[in-house]
Amino acid sequence: MIVYFTGTGNSRYCAELLAETLSDEIIDSRPFIKDGIAAELISEKPWVFVGPVYAWQMARVFVDFIRAGSFSGNRKAYFVITCGAGIGSAGAYMEALCKEKGFEYMGTHEAIMPENYVAMFPVPDEEKSRRIINVAAKRLEKRAELIKKGESLPAKKLGGKDKLLSGAVNKGFYKHYVKAKKFYTTDKCTSCGKCVKLCPLNNVSMENGSVKWGENCTHCMACICYCPAEAIEYGKASVGKRRYKCPEYK
Repeated sequence: MIVYFTGTGNSRYCAELLAETLSDEIIDSRPFIKDGIAAELISEKPWVFVGPVYAWQMARVFVDFIRAGSFSGNRKAYFVITCGAGIGSAGAYMEALCKEKGFEYMGTHEAIMPENYVAMFPVPDEEKSRRIINVAAKRLEKRAELIKKGESLPAKKLGGKDKLLSGAVNKGFYKHYVKAKKFYTTDKCTSCGKCVKLCPLNNVSMENGSVKWGENCTHCMACICYCPAEAIEYGKASVGKRRYKCPEYK
């Protein structure tokens, strides 16, 4: 079974590609997370968890979902982590999670996709995004063949920098940077409520036609990137930047 979490579509795209290639079922974790429900899932095939990297580790919101859920049946678990540049030593943390959950760890694939983190980095243009996705798809199809055979994914050789990024830097990032206070709407806002609907942590609300952010943000970028009027900004960092949503390829 393919289980995924996505903010702007990269992980969804990879999950859909895997589901098609492996002829497997696909589950979106967002409804469970949004409703605060622990998943109770059963799969005869290996588990494949697909989600984004946030500061060189799998997004905590998705890890928490896996940790809280019940995943019965097959005990093999693969991980696909989407990223803009790299995942550091995120695989080591997934291996530890497998020990905690009683899974047999089968490896982690680093899927380099177009950058979507408009709160910090520039987003590639449409043409470059398509090239990046095409390369990622070819690599992922090769990994899917290994999953189909029940083989482990190749291990990434780790250096000191990888461990630092996924360790101390990740902790500092969540402590000091993953906050919603810099989000705001411009006068282009139409009060459509799409940002409220998309927020996986119910951190966005509508009050008298105005959008408000709470303190439980995971920086998935769904609100800012899916706003149809491009009326949401993140301080000065997002101003003038292209918004990113993974295009559909089917």
